[in-house]
Amino acid sequence: MTTTTAFDTSKLRWTVADGDGTTSYRIHQETSILGYDRDAGTIDFLVRFDNCGGHCPAHRHITTTSVLVLEGEQHLDDMLPGGERGPHKVRKAGKYHLTTGDAFPHMERGGPDGALVFYSHHTTDGRLYELVDENGEVIHVVTLDDMVGNWEAGT
Repeated sequence: MTTTTAFDTSKLRWTVADGDGTTSYRIHQETSILGYDRDAGTIDFLVRFDNCGGHCPAHRHITTTSVLVLEGEQHLDDMLPGGERGPHKVRKAGKYHLTTGDAFPHMERGGPDGALVFYSHHTTDGRLYELVDENGEVIHVVTLDDMVGNWEAGT
């Protein structure tokens, strides 16, 4: 017997991240942390992208990350040295991806219908990913403690 149960995202608490207008791309995403274990170095969360080109900040994963597109499409563009963009990638709903750290930083956004994407990070040193500027230079390292602290503070 097959049973399908919909995951009701309306009951989750979401935080919104908007850019300050200083990037050439629009930053807008909503995040909901599902669970975390600081001692084990794990955090699971959802990111919801709109259908208007809202990206998360450009970044490079520096830890093992499981990614599952739950709804819509996840659009990705690698940021290559010299300011060029790599081939455009699209992951459709149902697509799973595992990374142990990206060679290049990248930009992510939703497709024409937006996207809902599940991320599960596993870190041994607390670091999750590096935020980069449009030249690919690291401007901030996001840690598990950063994400959990902001979540617990409601920011």
